[in-house]
Amino acid sequence: MATVEEEESAKKKKSHGILKLYYGMTEEGKAAERHLEPTDVDGVHFNPELYLTKLRKESSLSQLMDVEADMVRQIRSLDSEMQTLVYENYNKFISATDTIRKMKNDFKKMEDEMDGLASNMAVITEFSARISSTLQVSHQQITKLSGVHTLLRKLQFLFELPARLKKCIELGAYGQAVSYHSKARSVLHQYQHMPSFHGIQTDCQAIMAGLADTLRQRFRDPASSPQELSECVEMLLNLEEPAHLLCDEFLAHGRGRLASHLSDLQESGDILEFVDRGCGGFISDACLLAASYQSLFSKEPGNSAQMAEAKLTVFLEELSTGYFELVEKRLHQEKSLGDNSLLVRALDRFHRRLQAPSKLVPGCGFNRRGTEIVVRAAQERLAQYLQSLKEFFQGCLTDVRQALAAPRLPGKETSGLGDLLAGLSASVLNQIKTVLAAVHLFTAKDVAFSNKAYFKGEFCSQGVREGLIVAFITSVCQTARQFCEIPGEKGTSTPPSLLLLLSRLCLDYETSTISYILTLTDEQFLGQDRSPVTPVSSLCSLARSTAQTLLNQFVKYQGLVVSQMLRKSVETRDWVTTIEPRNVRAVMKRVVEDITGVDVQVGLLYEEGARKAHSSDSSKRTFSVYSSSRLQGRYAQSYTPSAPMDTNLLSNIQKLFSERIDIFSSVQFNKVSILTGIIKISLKTFLECVRLRTFGRYGLQQIQVDCHYLQLYLWRFVSDENLVHCLLDEVVGSAAHRCLDPAPMEQSVIEVICERG
Repeated sequence: MATVEEEESAKKKKSHGILKLYYGMTEEGKAAERHLEPTDVDGVHFNPELYLTKLRKESSLSQLMDVEADMVRQIRSLDSEMQTLVYENYNKFISATDTIRKMKNDFKKMEDEMDGLASNMAVITEFSARISSTLQVSHQQITKLSGVHTLLRKLQFLFELPARLKKCIELGAYGQAVSYHSKARSVLHQYQHMPSFHGIQTDCQAIMAGLADTLRQRFRDPASSPQELSECVEMLLNLEEPAHLLCDEFLAHGRGRLASHLSDLQESGDILEFVDRGCGGFISDACLLAASYQSLFSKEPGNSAQMAEAKLTVFLEELSTGYFELVEKRLHQEKSLGDNSLLVRALDRFHRRLQAPSKLVPGCGFNRRGTEIVVRAAQERLAQYLQSLKEFFQGCLTDVRQALAAPRLPGKETSGLGDLLAGLSASVLNQIKTVLAAVHLFTAKDVAFSNKAYFKGEFCSQGVREGLIVAFITSVCQTARQFCEIPGEKGTSTPPSLLLLLSRLCLDYETSTISYILTLTDEQFLGQDRSPVTPVSSLCSLARSTAQTLLNQFVKYQGLVVSQMLRKSVETRDWVTTIEPRNVRAVMKRVVEDITGVDVQVGLLYEEGARKAHSSDSSKRTFSVYSSSRLQGRYAQSYTPSAPMDTNLLSNIQKLFSERIDIFSSVQFNKVSILTGIIKISLKTFLECVRLRTFGRYGLQQIQVDCHYLQLYLWRFVSDENLVHCLLDEVVGSAAHRCLDPAPMEQSVIEVICERG
């Protein structure tokens, strides 16, 4: 008894624990303890007397009234919820009651039916046992008679077989005749030693030989359809004709049809129409022929199937070679770059349609050869786009040269070069983007061949990046370098402003454009190829060196232009007998004007650049440099018999302590450096020309006036005014060395003449 009570107690505790776990009352035992309190209104051990006693002791009158009001409100709320719950579920209660009542009636009826079914099954079982016992005696006789009946029907079929075969041949039901003969052939062959069966076999063989001749004639008829050919071959195979001969004749018949498709391909419209005609004609018929051939000959036992497959492979390889040659020839003719999507669609369709024959005849390699053609077409299209980019760049340069050569209205020159550079750079960049967009069609996700290894790797890195973009950037630099010819040869026709513009273009490529183009290319063509590519730094170095070469050539060219004016002005004048100078020579004004024009032109493309600090009297330094007192003290001694020291020695000593001037050094990419290089070349030429002439008094004075004028205007163009000061000082000094009567002009007079000029 104790054990039973303990088990019941354990079960109650277990169920009670499950309920507590369900209602979340196990947390640290707080909920359980709270429900055990007798003063807990919601607890199971609630004691009203203790609860009221506790309230009276612990609460004031107002608190008691509040508790009463709250309790009344809760009671009303519970009553209302209870009524609502009853009203809402009333219909459900009624429906459940009706359902239970119906179930009781239905189950009672079902029990009656089951009882009836059990009694019927018992009766059926009894009748079945009676029938089996009655028929058991005659069952073996019936089985024997049935076998005899079947044998008689077969014998009747054999005796009627020759007549049936003739009737089928007369009606054209050749397939039915072959089927009848195939069923009876083994039996006739087995019992051919019996006279009756031997006669039937002889008659059937004669009839089927005639049918075989008829089928061969139909098989060799060129007008026969593929379906008729298949039926003929199948029936001839059932008649035990040699399989290898049928293979050859079947393929020979298909050769003519496929060859006619190849001849039709030579006359077609655009590339898409060409591919459609090839795929719809040659490829479709090749697939049909291969499928029919395999269904007919691949079922042959032994080595016959392998022999048949080998013949089919050789046949398709031979004909497909001609088809692929026609496709490649047509692709070579596709030179138009207007709509690349047409070519990509054609290649995609061509590649897709080759999947079917590749699966039918894997030994032919349709897929491999088609992929090779697509790859070569893509490579050729990249080469065409590269050539088109080069031609586009040449066309842009031609337009720029025409714009530079065209006469300009006054006031328009200040924006010409900047606009031309912006237009050239934008046009080339837009053309590159257009080409990249067109080439990107080869790697589109909806293109079948884009998942090939070549288009995922080598096409992106070596084809597009290296073969197209890097090659074009290199071509731009090479084309620009071609303008740096020696003046007097081919390069004479190159406008110097074009050299300046191209140098700025290459410099912009070095600073930003190359990085932008290659980044754009790498983003669009994320190749998986790990082959080495040209780094951006190498292309930037090439562009910078090209810009430097062009800029050096521009400086030399402009320096030679100014030098040519100065040289002619010195060589065509008689400096010994010239008159006293009254104004600055016109050539000096022209030199200043030309250099000012170059300054404006260069300023449109290059920044100002750094200069050394100018002195406050930069334009007046010629007063001290070319003053008469200095010239008299410096050069008069050479014409005095008691000269204590050679003036040439004094001049050479002075050069030792002066800074060396590198005339043809590379210029920097700023306006001040460019103008400094031009002025250095010009003044150096002026100096060398002066050293080759002999001067009289007025000739020396004219040189003084010209040099002072140049000093007044040229110092503002150079990075260091001391450079102009030093070169002009040497010019005047060299003229004084070669002067027969070195009597310099007063500085005040020189200043008046220059201001008046």
